[in-house]
Amino acid sequence: MRILLTNDDGWNAPGLNLLAASLRPQAEVIIVAPDRNRSGASNSLTLNDPLRVESLGPLVYSINGTPTDCVHLALTGLLDREPDLVISGINDGSNLGDDVLYSGTVAAAMEGRFLGLPAISVSLVDAPDRRYETALEVVRVILDHLESVLWPADTILNVNVPSIPWAQLHGFRATRLGHRHRASPAIRAQDPRGRPIYWVGRAGPAADAGEGTDFHAVASGAVSVTPLEIDLTRHPALPALAQWLDTLPHD
Repeated sequence: MRILLTNDDGWNAPGLNLLAASLRPQAEVIIVAPDRNRSGASNSLTLNDPLRVESLGPLVYSINGTPTDCVHLALTGLLDREPDLVISGINDGSNLGDDVLYSGTVAAAMEGRFLGLPAISVSLVDAPDRRYETALEVVRVILDHLESVLWPADTILNVNVPSIPWAQLHGFRATRLGHRHRASPAIRAQDPRGRPIYWVGRAGPAADAGEGTDFHAVASGAVSVTPLEIDLTRHPALPALAQWLDTLPHD
């Protein structure tokens, strides 16, 4: 298997490099990742500035752009041969619920799926003791059984792994996205010249975190696997919207 590996924490992040080392005995791994931490970059593409690619070793490249830039460039011009799969991660921190709207990790996987390849995003839940070895084993198990699953071609798998020993995991759960409370207020401060500056507040705690959600799964010590799709259309709302639009004047 030929795997394109990327992330939003930067090419030198532990999760990315540990995953690459774990996969290399069984696969050809190509790393194309941002040159620095780009967490929260979402699906942004760099359109008004050129992208620069630096070769850091055999099949390892950094790009001065977003995670989406990395996957887009890799699949549309940088690589001479397409990979079989895109994996984004292992992210340092979870991507649960609303996080997927902002996450560069998830966005990179979405770009791979948008360009026609199977794609998986993998995140390790926050904890004082980072259990990357557990996330590595989760990825290995998923890849070993990937061909036996029937999932729609436009689906991204968003995987969140509790930071606990592998032996303590309570299995894998198919989940839906939960929902967070409103984010904490922005933090106002001053720069050295007395001008106001602001820090974005922390993400809100889980609100919709009942059974079946990704929040509930990881809190229960299980691996959360959520199928995501790119289509954001609210299909059940279309009939009512169409009826309302028909009543609007259009002369």
